[in-house]
Amino acid sequence: MKIAILGSGGREHALANQIKKSKKTDKIYCIPGNAGTGAIGENININLDDFNGIYNFVNERQIDLVVVGPEKPLVEGISDFLKEKKIKVFGPSKKASQFEGSKTFTKNICKQYGIPTAKFEILKNLEQSIEYLKKVEFPIVIKADGLAAGKGVYICKDMRNASEAVEEIFNGKFGKAEKIVIEEFLEGEEMSFFIISDGKTFKKFNTAQDHKRVGVGDTGKNTGGMGAYTPSGLINQELENKIINKIINPTLKALNDINEEYIGFLYAGLMIKDNEPYLIEYNVRMGDPECQTILPLLKSDFLEIILACCDGKLDEIDIQWSDKKSLCVVLCSKGYPDTYEKNIEISGLDKLNLENDSFIFHAGTTIKNDKTIVNGGRVLNFVSISDNYLTSRNTIIDKIEKLNWSGGFYRSDIGFKIIK
Repeated sequence: MKIAILGSGGREHALANQIKKSKKTDKIYCIPGNAGTGAIGENININLDDFNGIYNFVNERQIDLVVVGPEKPLVEGISDFLKEKKIKVFGPSKKASQFEGSKTFTKNICKQYGIPTAKFEILKNLEQSIEYLKKVEFPIVIKADGLAAGKGVYICKDMRNASEAVEEIFNGKFGKAEKIVIEEFLEGEEMSFFIISDGKTFKKFNTAQDHKRVGVGDTGKNTGGMGAYTPSGLINQELENKIINKIINPTLKALNDINEEYIGFLYAGLMIKDNEPYLIEYNVRMGDPECQTILPLLKSDFLEIILACCDGKLDEIDIQWSDKKSLCVVLCSKGYPDTYEKNIEISGLDKLNLENDSFIFHAGTTIKNDKTIVNGGRVLNFVSISDNYLTSRNTIIDKIEKLNWSGGFYRSDIGFKIIK
């Protein structure tokens, strides 16, 4: 089979790495891809906003399956567009992708279907928001309604923080803003819970914990993710049952009630308090860097799982996992998540010894004149699998130190809450 993967991050490199293991895989194209995906398949430089360009390429090369990595093309309707042209595609519809594309859509579903979540209010302009803030108890959480690359969430300790947040959002920091969500701050521990669905059946697709803050000890600005580990230390059978019965099942019923089938990954960002789950947000794709920690633990044929979802036959698949631990540390450009230098070489990757249980997934890289060039804030994802998280983290730090890239930094404490 010929497969096209849309996206250019660490998630897409991890997807390509797992798909290439299948006996059914003949050729992988990555649109646009990065330096890592280029070593697995062929990178094709088409902008993800160019739906017609993507279709023309897929049609000309007679590609059998398109796997959509990032959220933006899903929210903008790439799955519907390709399906109308009889292309097999893995990823939810535009309407279903509102779960990530619109915080207000998700919150209203929660309200209607009794899904446990933080108490919230939807505000439509700056003046209305400032007036509402005068009446709330701090801390509170403020969210941009639309896509914000994982950065449109503010935890505000006082009126000054909150005022700055709503001004940034309504002044267009994340694009045109017509609404924001202001919600209560939930105390507890976060967890990422993943399912995969064919529109009729769903199966759990492991759990993870990511670290969004740029600084050691979960301090500083929000990022797209500085590292993650799998599985979450919070998961147990009782909690899993609650998540499925109180959150996942009502969500899929809501979609069914509007005649939508959900085909793809659904990622529930949860807050766990006293073994009770609360929905923080939904994402309609695999997380990044959670994907990079989860997929190396998968023992089953990943391509067969995806094809079963596309064909409505997920109930025929048994998904098998390794019982080991997986941890990822993201190596970033100095200055991230603010300004950082681009178009600089990163060398020495070919000298790092990658054992069977170690991986480097590229994110912000490209190839120019046979050199690996940095073109993003999150550059490389170092992943290690072992019997415990500490061993994995030590293995990763050893490799990052051996790489000795002067232009980068990383968090040395990924997994600190679970590593004693």
